[in-house]
Amino acid sequence: MVLFDNPVIPGFSPDPSICRVGEDYYVATSSFEYVPGVPLWHSRDLVHWRLVGHALDRPSQADLPDGTPSSCGVYAPTLRYHDGRFWMITTVVAGAGTVLVTAEDAAGPWSDPVPVGIPGIDPDLAWDEEGRCWCVFSHDGIRAVRIDPETGELLGEPVAVWSGTGLQYPEGPHLYRIGDWWYLLLSEGGTERGHAMSVARSRTPTGPFEPHPDNPVLTHRSTGHPVQNTGHGDLVEAHDGTWWMVLLGTRPRGDTPKFHGLGRETFLVPVRWEDGWPLPGPLELRSPAPALTPHPWPDEPHRDDFDSPELAPCWVSLRRLDPSAARLAERPGHLVLHARADALDRPGALFVGRRQRDPDCSARARTEVGEGGIGGLAVRLDEAHHYQVDTDGRTVRAVARIGPLRQTVAERQVDSGPLTLRVDVTTTHVLPPTVTARGEDGEGAATQGLRVGGPDTLRLGYETEGGDFEILAELDGRYLTTEVAGGFTGRVIGMYATRNAVAFDWFELRPA
Repeated sequence: MVLFDNPVIPGFSPDPSICRVGEDYYVATSSFEYVPGVPLWHSRDLVHWRLVGHALDRPSQADLPDGTPSSCGVYAPTLRYHDGRFWMITTVVAGAGTVLVTAEDAAGPWSDPVPVGIPGIDPDLAWDEEGRCWCVFSHDGIRAVRIDPETGELLGEPVAVWSGTGLQYPEGPHLYRIGDWWYLLLSEGGTERGHAMSVARSRTPTGPFEPHPDNPVLTHRSTGHPVQNTGHGDLVEAHDGTWWMVLLGTRPRGDTPKFHGLGRETFLVPVRWEDGWPLPGPLELRSPAPALTPHPWPDEPHRDDFDSPELAPCWVSLRRLDPSAARLAERPGHLVLHARADALDRPGALFVGRRQRDPDCSARARTEVGEGGIGGLAVRLDEAHHYQVDTDGRTVRAVARIGPLRQTVAERQVDSGPLTLRVDVTTTHVLPPTVTARGEDGEGAATQGLRVGGPDTLRLGYETEGGDFEILAELDGRYLTTEVAGGFTGRVIGMYATRNAVAFDWFELRPA
């Protein structure tokens, strides 16, 4: 039996939507405040995925102001293939609202956006046998309306359909015509530990919908399963006739309530049909693989020497792409960042990073600051939760921003010249260690161990010319998790400049 490892798309890849074109599969995921927006992934076996581009890759498609809050921006997409074209619909929160783009190739180019005048979030597309296009979305429950996908015009008034079993936040709806039924799949219970997936069916796209008698059909709430927050799934029929679902989940670690820093990731589960109902699961970290010809892709390089004229698709920036601030041509073989703000928590901050995809990893960057420059490496969850190691050419500093507090944790003088900055993330020897707590009576009662450990430890520092890692600080990973910071994203590790110009000869993000 051939097995595969979940998640199939690890690290900050939430709200997956999937479609099939012949024997090729494509997934779109959410991007929030990071650009380019809506990553697009390609697979030929549902297990191995490669990033091929983004659906929103230029300012004319999604212009996010510098003041866009973290975890706003581009929300959950739906990706479909119909009539020889890819269609992607999503909501740009605090921006253009719901927009629809198309392409003949998932790798692009994608069209300029067509606005769709619906409220709410999580829009979906489905076509009936007459070729009419239906859009279902989340707004005071789940609603449906016919639209003209070419113009975005609404062809009627949105109507309430089915909004789940009564749990909070019914969202992420997907509508399918399968056989003689229309199926409505949605998430409810919130995208945290109570997340669940429920399904209903009807003879028409607007209902009435009959719910499955045993809803939710998939949830890990109130269990000790290593994968939590399961939901927001999308169905696909493989080219061998089997059915599968991609969905989001998290891998929390540490002690109660457990914490996840990588964000919501994309998992794959089989789907069986019973009495005309699709029933997904089970979801395991290692499962029997689809009976498709395995098709692994070449490994993505861990190191980027910045020798190409454009940044690779794995690189993302905050809120807007700015070629005048992130320059590859200024100094061949280097990425030169020109600061737009004096701190990572200021509007316009310049940060170029990659998603953390492995729980244990090491990030390194060869850094050289210009006259009066300051910059370095950061592990970012949002404006108020990030760790930094930077240099001004004479001093290296480890800095922690945790909520309203920003502190230089340690600093050390170094010789001028290029310097390799480094951040290691480890899930072993996690800080803080077990502490002891006195019994309640306070008089000779036996002490007991009290576990207060987080999911991981981050070590910040730099490398000597001999390659030794000089650690300036070891910091608790809990403060860079959703359970502490809130929001919908995951960690992104990358380079920044907060004063003048900083040049990076190379960047490396490698599993430990």
